Amino acid sequence: MRIIALYFLIALAIPAMVSSNGIKPFELTPAWVEGIEKIAPEQSFVSPKEARHVLIFTLMTGFQHWATPHTAEVVRILGEKSGAYTAVVSDDIAHFEKEVIANYDSIVLINNCSKKPERHLFYDHIGDMEKAVALEQNLIDYVAQGHGLASIHGGIVIFNNSEEFSELMGGSFEYHPKQTTVRAKVLDPTHPIATAFEGQDFTHHDEPYCLNGAYLQFNFHPLLEMELPDFSKAEQAKVFEPKGQSIRRFISWIKPHGQGRVFYCSPSHNAQSFEDPRLLQFILNGIQYTLGDLDCDDTPIQAQD
Repeated sequence: MRIIALYFLIALAIPAMVSSNGIKPFELTPAWVEGIEKIAPEQSFVSPKEARHVLIFTLMTGFQHWATPHTAEVVRILGEKSGAYTAVVSDDIAHFEKEVIANYDSIVLINNCSKKPERHLFYDHIGDMEKAVALEQNLIDYVAQGHGLASIHGGIVIFNNSEEFSELMGGSFEYHPKQTTVRAKVLDPTHPIATAFEGQDFTHHDEPYCLNGAYLQFNFHPLLEMELPDFSKAEQAKVFEPKGQSIRRFISWIKPHGQGRVFYCSPSHNAQSFEDPRLLQFILNGIQYTLGDLDCDDTPIQAQD
C-alpha cells in the first residue's frame, strides 16, 4: 500500500507521458522535480560517517541523452533529502584537476557520452589529447587512492576506448538494441544495496546496454541482470548468444578499485524509470557504497571458463 500511495502522489505532480508509441521525452519541470522530491527516501540506508561531498558531472559531447538533467536532479535530491551528501552539479572538466577533484568524496557520471572515433569526452571538449588523458588519469588515481565513482547509464561511455578506465569501471559500452521492456533481475535480494527492490525484480522501459569487457574479467560484484521478456527468440539470441555462445548481461554492479569503490547502474535511459521509489533507493544505496559509508559484500565473481 505504501508503494501504491507513493505512485499516486507522483501521478498528481506529473502529467501522463507514455503514449501508444512508448516512452516519450519531456522537459524537466518544477512539477516533475516536486514529484521526485516526494517519493525520494526520507533517510539514507546508513548514516554518513562524516559530511560527504559529491560531484554530479553532466557534460555530453556525443549522444545527447534527453534525461540527463532529470537524472542529475534525481541524484542531487537523493543526497539533499536523505542527508547522505551534498552535491555540486557541473559540466566543467576543471573539476578533474588534481587540486579540485580532491574536494569530493565521490563523483557521479551521468550520460557522459563521447564522440567516435576517439571516444574520449575530455579530448572532445578541449582538443588536446595529452591534457585530456592527464585529466582521465587524475580520475583513475582519485578512485584508486580511496574515493568513489558512480556511473549512471551512459556515464560509462566517457572514455570508452581506454582499457585502464574500462578495467576501473568493470566494462565499456558496446551497443544497445532497441528500447524495450527490461526486467532487471535482482541477483541477491538480501544484499544491502539491492534490498531497495523489496525482494522483487525491477521492470521498466529502457535502452538496454550491452557492454564490452564486463564479461571477460568479471572483476565486479553483480547486482542486477538483464532480461528482455518482449524480445523474440531471434532478438534474444543476438543479445544473449552472440557468436553462438551464451552470455549473461549484467546491468548493475559494484566493485573495489585500489582503495576506492565503483558503482555502475545502467537504468535508465528514460526519466520515467525514476518515478519508481525503489530505483531511487537503489541508486542512493549504491552512491553510499562509493562514499565508503555502506559496507557490503563487493567480492568480484570469477571469470567464466
